[in-house]
Amino acid sequence: MGPIVVTGGAGFIGANFVRTAFARTDARVVVFDKLTYAGNVESLAEVAASPRYAFVQGDIADREAVRALLRAERPTAVVNFAAETHVDRSIDDPASFVRTNVTGAFELLEAARLHLREHPSDAFRFLHVSTDEVYGTLGATGAFSESTPYAPNSPYAASKAGADHLVRAYHETYKLPALLTNCSNNYGPYQFPEKLIPLMILNAVEGRKLPIYGDGGNVRDWLYVEDHCEGILLTLQKGAPGAKYNIGGGNERTNLQVVDALCASLEAELPAARNAALAKAGLRSYAELKSFVPDRPGHDRRYAIDASKIRAELGWSPRHAFEAGLRETVRWYLANKPWCEAVQSGKYRRERLGLTS
Repeated sequence: MGPIVVTGGAGFIGANFVRTAFARTDARVVVFDKLTYAGNVESLAEVAASPRYAFVQGDIADREAVRALLRAERPTAVVNFAAETHVDRSIDDPASFVRTNVTGAFELLEAARLHLREHPSDAFRFLHVSTDEVYGTLGATGAFSESTPYAPNSPYAASKAGADHLVRAYHETYKLPALLTNCSNNYGPYQFPEKLIPLMILNAVEGRKLPIYGDGGNVRDWLYVEDHCEGILLTLQKGAPGAKYNIGGGNERTNLQVVDALCASLEAELPAARNAALAKAGLRSYAELKSFVPDRPGHDRRYAIDASKIRAELGWSPRHAFEAGLRETVRWYLANKPWCEAVQSGKYRRERLGLTS
């Protein structure tokens, strides 16, 4: 495999994908990242010294920067993780989501189209990583399939839906060899602590409240990030141009169940009796930190992914059961306090610790 350009490669899923690509291919990997609040070069430290790695700071919505990158690297693949992702932020500032998620995706697609026109290649692939949130919300039963109609309910989801449609259009109109994946909620190492699981871990360790939206009954399908990245790489290597794959862990949990499982995992790894922050607050268990807060606008009730297509066509399946992946995640955050402190310093806004994913 030739050079791979990974946009948003310093973010949570992108950085985990870079490590997967290093472990499972011999490709040169070029990370292109704007380094906003959620992008951290510290997440790439273990591969930074490799001659197969390069980092370029830039914005996917910057036309000249993107086109210069492709001219310089002449990649055989572009994998786009770059996105604004947090629903709460999209409610406060929808314009930045449209700029990055829609305009940025367009600039990448157009640059890839021009790159292929100048350097034709049957091997080239453009893979866009999206979310299950584009499908809207589910009732008590059923799951999202690749043919589920789009019905986004937040500015974030709408901006990702717009990008998905552009990817499809570029394949249909220009025959760009594009692929699309839609994933369920990811968790695991290197996730920025505004999202539910890392937020709850760090809050609990510090003896802070564990804020849960509404009644805690919102359901998500949880996918360990390493399993997701293996599915993305498999799609890049074996997926047919124009194909779309849903990637889900098959681990439906309410937010309240996730928080309860986290409290149990923390108790096993760092017993509450040994946590000075809890003792100072006069608490004897992590569960005592749970706090219900008003629900956010447009909060989808339930997501679930039907991943039968990628299982049948590409042979992918997740390797981590939810409880096992959660234990690994808790252990990682407890063992990597320097990384947590690095992302919490400077750009990390402490006042947002009261929000969940």
